Amino acid sequence: MSEQMNLIYWTSLTGIISCLATGLGAIPVHFVKNNSKPMRSFASAFAAGMMISAAVFSLAQEGISLRTKFPLAPYEVILGLLLGAAFFWWTSRFVEHQHLEHHHLAKGVSPKGILIFIAMFIHSIPEGIAIGVGFATGNFHFGLIMAIAIGVHNIPEGIAVSLPLKKDGVSTIKYAWASILTSLPQPILAAPAALLGWFFAPVLGIGLGFAGGAMIYLVVAEMLPEAIEEGGKTLAAWGVMIGLCTMLMITNLINLLPTP
Repeated sequence: MSEQMNLIYWTSLTGIISCLATGLGAIPVHFVKNNSKPMRSFASAFAAGMMISAAVFSLAQEGISLRTKFPLAPYEVILGLLLGAAFFWWTSRFVEHQHLEHHHLAKGVSPKGILIFIAMFIHSIPEGIAIGVGFATGNFHFGLIMAIAIGVHNIPEGIAVSLPLKKDGVSTIKYAWASILTSLPQPILAAPAALLGWFFAPVLGIGLGFAGGAMIYLVVAEMLPEAIEEGGKTLAAWGVMIGLCTMLMITNLINLLPTP
């Protein structure tokens, strides 16, 4: 019982910290001037690059690495990527036809802001499970590194959520809380996933792929076109490249942390 309580404590604590880290993405957005199209373009492209990197080099790569235990994991990731993209395509059409921006909870928020919020929320579900499964391996250090990696990756996701909301006139406090809410599944699912690691581990690959597919579709369909429109192809391309390389550097630095 004491081992289970310890597992619940650490998965819940790291899940909460990881969730709160998403709100840090609101800090740099606070200093982005709304009337500066080049700054908005670069910031959006930078966040898009970080999201592509997180989707490919973290989510998909983490899912593929499960092949040592589950040989079909790479194919599950590919299936998940396609399902995630298809689901987000359907979600964008649903938001467009239902006019959710007129709902009292999203009053004044653009459809793009709603779509990014939905995508980030969905993306947090397998990440919460990943934290729990990391601790369920019995290797505390591995679970901790997994939680730290996800927490760091949440920061650019907070930027992606905050940017369109700031453009819509939402206050810094509100888009910071909106960012945190997108990561709410992480503390909620981390402990159950740790206690039921035997159940969640085999389906983690498709979940990670699903999240990555939704993020990549979001970047290509929503974020990049607007970044190009506001700042041009060159500025948007460099924003993506710098954002991608920044996230890749962060991911590699995390992977250098010693494991027992």
